[in-house]
Amino acid sequence: MVRLSVNINKVATLRNARGGNVPNVIQVAKDCEAFGAEGITVHPRPDERHIRYDDVRKLSEVVTTEFNIEGYPNKSFIDLVKEVKPHQVTLVPDAPDVLTSNAGWDTIKNEAFLKEVITDLKNQSIRVSLFMDTELTFIEGAAKIGADRIELYTEHYASNYNHKEEIILPYQKSAKLANELDLSVNAGHDLSLENLRYFKQQIPELMEVSIGHALISDALYFGLENTIQMYLRELK
Repeated sequence: MVRLSVNINKVATLRNARGGNVPNVIQVAKDCEAFGAEGITVHPRPDERHIRYDDVRKLSEVVTTEFNIEGYPNKSFIDLVKEVKPHQVTLVPDAPDVLTSNAGWDTIKNEAFLKEVITDLKNQSIRVSLFMDTELTFIEGAAKIGADRIELYTEHYASNYNHKEEIILPYQKSAKLANELDLSVNAGHDLSLENLRYFKQQIPELMEVSIGHALISDALYFGLENTIQMYLRELK
């Protein structure tokens, strides 16, 4: 079964909009696990506009499933990751002011930089995943520089879901190549109750999905426990 990791950034966004500690990000993470989620994902950014660095430290003490930290590997991010030692780090090529992740790595252009970062993190016994588009050359590059996994960037799939039979093809080719190169396959970005099941069915190599915005939005209507169970059913 494909693992469901819940990205709780949007919970922190809601908390920060009002100040204080409501909703309580730490409690929400614990509840997500209790309701069946198999991982917790966070993506701290330099301006701490949602998840804060201190949230990450506190979460590392309570998350009992897989803890996945996403982000651009600048010094402050790497220092934080090496301090809390999550199960997985997903490296994302975000500019500091970007609204949300919107592109995968060019592993050819960034080969030397990424290889150094990956080696450093793996020396800390942290699994490393790279946020990737479906460009096959870049996936080959990910294997070359020592990544453990890739996370396929699925915005293009989600936004063109009405043409899913055509749109899924490059994802299938990418996942197949990754598997042949001993790279495990994750996926994330705009996956939802509408499009998740088909993606999972068409990508047999898929190991894990990270879902935040859609899942937290659905929880406003269906409740958090019920929503997590709904997403888990889509992955069965």
